[in-house]
Amino acid sequence: MTGLPFPRVRPATPALPEGATGLADQFGRVARDLRVSVTDRCNLRCTYCMPAEGLPWLPKPEMLTDEEIVRLVGVFVALGVRQVRLTGGEPLLRRSLVDVVRGIASLSPRPRIAMTTNGVGLDRLAAPLREAGLDRVNVSLDTVDPAEFAALTRRDRLHDVEAGLKAAATAGLAPVKVNAVAMRGINDTSVVELLQWCLDRDYELRFIEQMPLDAQHGWDSSTMVTAGEVRARLEERFTLTELPAEDRGSAPAERFLVNGGPATVGIIASVSAPFCQACDRVRLTADGQVRNCLFSRTETDLRGPMRDGASDAELVRLLQGEMWRKARGHGIGDPGFVQPDRPMSAIGG
Repeated sequence: MTGLPFPRVRPATPALPEGATGLADQFGRVARDLRVSVTDRCNLRCTYCMPAEGLPWLPKPEMLTDEEIVRLVGVFVALGVRQVRLTGGEPLLRRSLVDVVRGIASLSPRPRIAMTTNGVGLDRLAAPLREAGLDRVNVSLDTVDPAEFAALTRRDRLHDVEAGLKAAATAGLAPVKVNAVAMRGINDTSVVELLQWCLDRDYELRFIEQMPLDAQHGWDSSTMVTAGEVRARLEERFTLTELPAEDRGSAPAERFLVNGGPATVGIIASVSAPFCQACDRVRLTADGQVRNCLFSRTETDLRGPMRDGASDAELVRLLQGEMWRKARGHGIGDPGFVQPDRPMSAIGG
């Protein structure tokens, strides 16, 4: 397996403003959206994410327990987080996922709970997760062509993803959203077909620019399919009407009515037109590290202090320090940009 160095250098807790509350940074942004990775494991091997042989997974003792996840999420909620998104790896691979959802749903105030998944196994778990408190789901699906899917994921599981999407809709995990990455020379010519497929099934499609988060560090901006290219492809068949910018808020997707609506499609230009100035996200990894940006090269450890007996007030101080040092932007495209050591599967989306 390919070995990966994980970041372990953390600056000292910076000086915070007197009476600091919530999860604010130095640029006026406040984190209200928490991404929680519940596992780094995955059952697909997408070519733009990890090598065919997979990655060295975290040993179980290093991963947060269910109780630790719920406690830390509770600390975030007390600091103003209002949405929690469960990610991985592939979150459905965590056997206790339903219990984790139930624990988060019991917090007060209760946050909205979403999940990003590849959909494999969702057909069995959609109903139990909904009953436990999951509100909605995003399913990653880059193509509905069986051959393209098998080549991209190195697994013949498209039928399982389709079954998972149907089960999510039936269970009421609405709106059911589909996340797709267009890759040059692979699936960029079939984006129109993917949108039509989603429209026919009442799924909301979101295209996301490919980001430098692959384990192989092979990302190249010159080969990335941009948001503008995706829009141009879609407009060859559909009429797209841009929704007002003020409706977007801190959401990353620029949304368009398709053929006058009510159906919409979203395009996330995370590289070519980043939304860092409105970012309200913070991330917790499966091994208890908090990251103030997806592309950060440092983290703050919560697992160690928590297991050593830290109080909630002490954890709050660590969280506020991590958020206060958040950079103005991710810096992709800057001469000094360096890709994070951890790949997406180890960070959580």
